[in-house]
Amino acid sequence: MMKDRRTIIYTVIVVALLFAPLYLNRYWVDVLNSVGLYAILGLSLNIILGYGGMFHMGHAAFYAVGAYTTAIISTRYGVPVLWLMPLSGFLAALFALIVARPIIHLRGDYLLIVTIGMVEIVRIALINDVFGITGGANGIFGIPRPEIFGYKIRLPHQFYYLIFAFAAVTVYLFRRLENSRFGRALTYLREDEVAAEGSGINTARYKLMAFVLGAFWAGMVGTIFASKMTIVSPASFSFWESVVMFMVVILGGAGAIPGVILGSFLVVGLPELFRGFANTRMLIFGAAMVLMMIFRTQGILPPRPREYPIEDEPEPASESEVSS
Repeated sequence: MMKDRRTIIYTVIVVALLFAPLYLNRYWVDVLNSVGLYAILGLSLNIILGYGGMFHMGHAAFYAVGAYTTAIISTRYGVPVLWLMPLSGFLAALFALIVARPIIHLRGDYLLIVTIGMVEIVRIALINDVFGITGGANGIFGIPRPEIFGYKIRLPHQFYYLIFAFAAVTVYLFRRLENSRFGRALTYLREDEVAAEGSGINTARYKLMAFVLGAFWAGMVGTIFASKMTIVSPASFSFWESVVMFMVVILGGAGAIPGVILGSFLVVGLPELFRGFANTRMLIFGAAMVLMMIFRTQGILPPRPREYPIEDEPEPASESEVSS
């Protein structure tokens, strides 16, 4: 009964999202585009934070690598934007592999502090144009729009379907990942790393794989962001972006895909409903978050515990059956 009810609820939500651009103006469609981007980013961070239990607040650095990869190659060499998504993801994953390998043994607050420093180093490097190709504080302009079969995507409702199609693919793949051996190993790490290591799980390897996979997906989201904005600059990848992603995962429910999606709507979309309250809207939003953290410490939609069916043991044979 509960499963059927969830199916109905999810179906209604999907249908509502499918037809939402037909009834909303361009402003609210663009707000939903931002919600969709942060939902995908939150899901990519959820692999590291939600499944693996690793405190990571430098996810904006991987997001920036993907966006700048797309911006540099598309403006200099004219490569179509959507073709660059795998490359942007690969370079973000390679960057994650390089920076995470020396720090993967850290835990808790120590890992958190190091990842904060990582995103700040990336931002400062972009501002100072260390490599001579990032445009400094001004960033990179003139990024081309994405094209699908010769059809150029320009308007907010066109980006809406592109973003939410990518989000749907992300949800499907990450759902499969959650139930895979890799996903279960990360869950064991989150619950008790010492016990997981004692059970034969290579904790360092799985942690590193979680960082690489989350960075790969964040890099691909950076491609969509760069093509949507047609400009990238260091200001778009500040520490605050990592904080927003962190809040999306924690507030919605770390380790739960529906919770992360709901968190993106609350953290990114809800403040826009209170825009008429000017400065007080952030006060209202902050107070709501404090109350949630007091009364719902695991998030609004925490992950459901795994259920393993237990088969009934066969009844022992009676004496007459044995004698016969």
